[in-house]
Amino acid sequence: MAAPTIGLLVNPAAGRDVRRLTGGATVSDTYGKRRAAECVLAGVDLADDPVDIVVAPDGGEIGQRTVEEADGANVRLLEMPVGGTSADTRRAAERFREVVDAVVVFGGDGTTRDLAVEIGDVPVLAVSTGTNNVVPTPVDGTVAGAAAAFLATDAVDSEAVTYRHTMVEASVDDGRSIRGLATVGIVDQSFVGTRAVLDPDDFLGGGVSRAGRGEVGLSGVAGALTRVDPADGRGVALELDADADRSVPAITVPGVVERVGVREWSHLDPGEEHGFEVEEAVVSVDGERELEVQHAAIDVRPVRDGPRLVDFEAVFEAAPLAADARAAERR
Repeated sequence: MAAPTIGLLVNPAAGRDVRRLTGGATVSDTYGKRRAAECVLAGVDLADDPVDIVVAPDGGEIGQRTVEEADGANVRLLEMPVGGTSADTRRAAERFREVVDAVVVFGGDGTTRDLAVEIGDVPVLAVSTGTNNVVPTPVDGTVAGAAAAFLATDAVDSEAVTYRHTMVEASVDDGRSIRGLATVGIVDQSFVGTRAVLDPDDFLGGGVSRAGRGEVGLSGVAGALTRVDPADGRGVALELDADADRSVPAITVPGVVERVGVREWSHLDPGEEHGFEVEEAVVSVDGERELEVQHAAIDVRPVRDGPRLVDFEAVFEAAPLAADARAAERR
């Protein structure tokens, strides 16, 4: 019988885009990411039962060095080719799906989205090292490792501490489609360019799978108008216009609060579509431009089959007491 196993993936490119120059996003360097990965290895010792750890290699060699410098024989490198692109995350997720009981991923919304494409039902512990993060949680690597170990060893009921995160999909009438974890946007620009969307006035609108006042980007704009939980399966459609009569304050990028003009908005039930007609635009996902379109009709809709994310607080509320404490309780 295979030992309980967790996967570990660090995106070396997360948190390095141009928004650090224009906003107040924190810097996440290679050294910090490697230290966080090492903390995961330490955190698994909080569980009573031993845990194996499989680490994904990456283009920055963070995973490779983490394995080289690990003390225990329970840590090994995932066998896979490395191309230095986001395809590495999807490739690792595909391998992890067959061999791990839970996976810790360090990155932003984009990294979590790439993992979600291939990870299936494996519980995902998403830890923030990106820029406009809405979905990943900013927790210490040791905490993430401990939570993953409790899940992998069945010390907590994974059904009770995970939830299915809604995604949002944009479908173009030429047959192309793309999914965002938290947002898809319709950007009034012609080219993908540097990918990061810096000015909220560039958005014609879009759709979100969650809405809250403390969120960044389109989810925060929607959060000024309504509340949507990411586990609801619903979403919000937004039509934006800098000259609209109504504007709302929102965190548009870290360190920046602006008023954003909202012409129309509406709730979207699961699978319900909202359409946009554009002459020329770019579809963005989770704040990054991805898909150039011309003379197109674009429908956005929430979809339920997102990743199975772990609620860190719920894990530790359900975690067993230490063995000594359990023995004392029995006396």
